Amino acid sequence: METDLIISAIDALHKQEDTALQAKDADGYFSIFDPSFQYTGTNSVTLNLRDYKADIQRLFRNSKSIETSHYRIKSSFENEIFTEKIARKSIIIKPNLLIFSKKQTIQTEEIYQWKNIGGEWKVLAIEIVLEEKY
Repeated sequence: METDLIISAIDALHKQEDTALQAKDADGYFSIFDPSFQYTGTNSVTLNLRDYKADIQRLFRNSKSIETSHYRIKSSFENEIFTEKIARKSIIIKPNLLIFSKKQTIQTEEIYQWKNIGGEWKVLAIEIVLEEKY
C-alpha cells in the first residue's frame, strides 16, 4: 500500500514538472529538485543543479514551445530511495529564420531517483540511459 501512495505523490510531481516545462516556468520546474541534484546525460557527463538549470533556461529561451509526455516503465523503493525508469517524448519547436520554425522530437529513457526530505519528495538524480533525436 505504501508504494501506491508514493507513486501517487510522484505522479503529481511529474505532472507539475511536465506543466512547468510546457509553460517554460523555470521556478515551477526546479521546485521538485533537491540542492544536491545530479543530471547525467547519454554522454556520461554529470551536471550539478546550477549547470543543469543553465541548460534548461537556455532551452526555454531558444524554443517557441515545448510539449512533453511520459510513462513509467518500472519502479522500486529501497533504502528510502524511490527509483523509477520512465520513457519520455518531447517535441520542441524552435525559431528558424524570421517566420519559420523547426520541430525537434526527442525520445528518452530516464532513471529518476527520489527521496522524501522533510515530508516532500525531491529528485536527487536523473540519468538519461537512451536518447533519440529526430
